[in-house]
Amino acid sequence: MTLSVQFYTMLAMVGMGSIFGAALDTYNRFLNRNERKRWLVFLNDVLFWIVQALFIFYILFSVNFGEVRFYIFIALLCGFAGYQALLKAMYKTVLERVIQAFISLYRFIVKMVMNLVYSPVKWLLVLLFSIILGIAKGTWAVFNFLSKAIISILKIVFAPLLWVVKIISSLLPKNIKKIVEKLYNKFAGYLFPFGKVISTKLKKWLKR
Repeated sequence: MTLSVQFYTMLAMVGMGSIFGAALDTYNRFLNRNERKRWLVFLNDVLFWIVQALFIFYILFSVNFGEVRFYIFIALLCGFAGYQALLKAMYKTVLERVIQAFISLYRFIVKMVMNLVYSPVKWLLVLLFSIILGIAKGTWAVFNFLSKAIISILKIVFAPLLWVVKIISSLLPKNIKKIVEKLYNKFAGYLFPFGKVISTKLKKWLKR
């Protein structure tokens, strides 16, 4: 290698040592070793070191086509030591602020979505359900009232007819009374919606 290539290699490895220190602090910040299972920590550590080794070798290959010399490891160590002494505290402070900024932004977005989308949709659905339920209750109340009113009117209208039928049935023989009763029960439900009610009343009148 020429002197210029060796110089660029030294600078690149010093920079990679500093980048490795920052990556290690970032990795430890997000890993939370005490809260993870040991096998998961071990797996993450292996993957981290493999990725770092591949990245360093990629930079080395870009600078000097992958030639490994002893001073490369010295340069990496110097870059890592320089980061620990000069940049670590500042980097961790900046990293923590960036993390908190992203957390605040995430909470703000979630809050905006809840207030502008979720809450209006929820209250709209509640209002719609309440309206449908109110209409259903009102319709049922009207239907119940009308059915009772119609039944009462029919009782009044058919009371004289039932009285006449009672008188006629008392004059008829029992065999004819049974035939009339069967025919009436058969066609009462088809001829009138309230035929069953009238049929029941008629039965009571005829059996007296």
